[in-house]
Amino acid sequence: MKKTIDYVLLALILGLVFFGLSMIASVSVYESYNKFQQNDFYFWRRMGQVAYSLVGFGICLVIPYRFWEKISLPVLIGAVAMLFLVFTNLGGDYGSANSWLDIPFLPSIQPVEFAKFGLIIYLSHWMSKNRQDIKHFHYGFIPFLIISCVVAIPIALQPDFGSLLVIMLTAVAIFLVAGGSFFQVGSGGLIASVIGLFIALNVDYIYNRFVTFFNPDLDTLGISYQIKNSLTAIGSGGLFGLGFGQSIQKNGYLPEVQGDTIFAAIGEEMGFVRTALIILVFAVIAWRCYSIARNSKDWFAKLIVVGFTTSITVQMLINVSVSMALFPNTGITLPFISYGGTSLLVCMMMMGIILNISRSGTQPADYDRKQRTRSVRMGKKRVGKYQYV
Repeated sequence: MKKTIDYVLLALILGLVFFGLSMIASVSVYESYNKFQQNDFYFWRRMGQVAYSLVGFGICLVIPYRFWEKISLPVLIGAVAMLFLVFTNLGGDYGSANSWLDIPFLPSIQPVEFAKFGLIIYLSHWMSKNRQDIKHFHYGFIPFLIISCVVAIPIALQPDFGSLLVIMLTAVAIFLVAGGSFFQVGSGGLIASVIGLFIALNVDYIYNRFVTFFNPDLDTLGISYQIKNSLTAIGSGGLFGLGFGQSIQKNGYLPEVQGDTIFAAIGEEMGFVRTALIILVFAVIAWRCYSIARNSKDWFAKLIVVGFTTSITVQMLINVSVSMALFPNTGITLPFISYGGTSLLVCMMMMGIILNISRSGTQPADYDRKQRTRSVRMGKKRVGKYQYV
C-alpha cells in the first residue's frame, strides 16, 4: 500500500540543513576574510553545496529504492576505486590524512563519504539475500569481514580513523540486525581493538590525540590547542549563549570552525539549552528512521535504513563528543551542519532514500524468499551457499 512520506522527518532534516547554513554564515567570517579576503566566501560556497545536495536528495526521493539494490555492486566498486585514487596525483592532503580527490574543474571530493554509501547499500543487498547463512561463520561472518575490509583498508591507509570507526560500527549494526552473531562480532572487535591499540601507540598523531584526551591541559598551545579552545567556547556560551554572530573563539581560535569544530562555536553562540535542542532533533530523526526500518518487512529496505541512520547518528555523536572532550579527536564533520559538500550530498541522498522507503509501504514478508527463488530459476550466479549478484 502506498503511503505519504514522513513529513516530520523531512522538516527536521531541512531544518538542520538551513540552520547549518545560517551558522556557517556566522562562524566562518574570520576564516573567509583571512583566506579569501571576503567575509562571505564559505557562506556562498555552502549555498552551492546545499543546492546540489537538494538535487541529489530529490533524485533519491523519486527513484524507487529497489534501484539501488540492482546497482549496489557497481556503486561499491566505484567507491572503492575512488578511495584508491587518493593515492595518485589526483589525491590531496588534508591535515594528517590523504583523503581528498582534486579533480580539475570540479570541487574537491571526499571519497570516504561515497564509500559509506556504497558499503551500506551492498551489505544491505548481500545480507538480505543471504540471511539464512548470516550466523554461519564461514558463509556469514567471513564474507561480511572481507567485504568490510575491502573498504576499511584503503581508509586506514589514508589514514582516516574517524571515518573508519563510523563505517565499521555501521557495518556491524547492519550485520547484527540481519541476524549476525554477537559472539563473532565481539571476538572480531576484540582483535580489532588490539590492532588499534598497537597503531595508536606507534603513530604519532594518533598517540597525541589519545594523550590530549586523557590530559587536556598538556601543551595547550600545541597538541591540546583544539580541545582547550572547544571547551572554552562551549563553556563561554553558558545556558543561553552569547548570541548569533557573537562567538569569540571563531576568530582564529577554533581550527576549521566552519567544519569539524562548528559544534563548539554553536555552543558559544546558542548556549547549552538551544544546543541541546539540536541534539534532540538528531535523536528524533534517528527514532523516526529506526521506526521506518522496524515497520518494514522488506529486508533490503530495513537494513539500508538501519545502515544510513546508524552512520549519520554515530558520526554526530562522535563529532559532539570530540567537541566536549568526551572522545579523542577524530576530525569528522557534524552531519547536515558542518561545511563540506561531499558529506552533505551523501547525507541528503541517504535521507532521500529513507523517505522514499517511508512512502513505499512494505513488501510481503516472504518477498526476499521469492526473489531468491526467482534468481535461481533465472540462472543467476551463486557462489557456495550465498549469492553475490
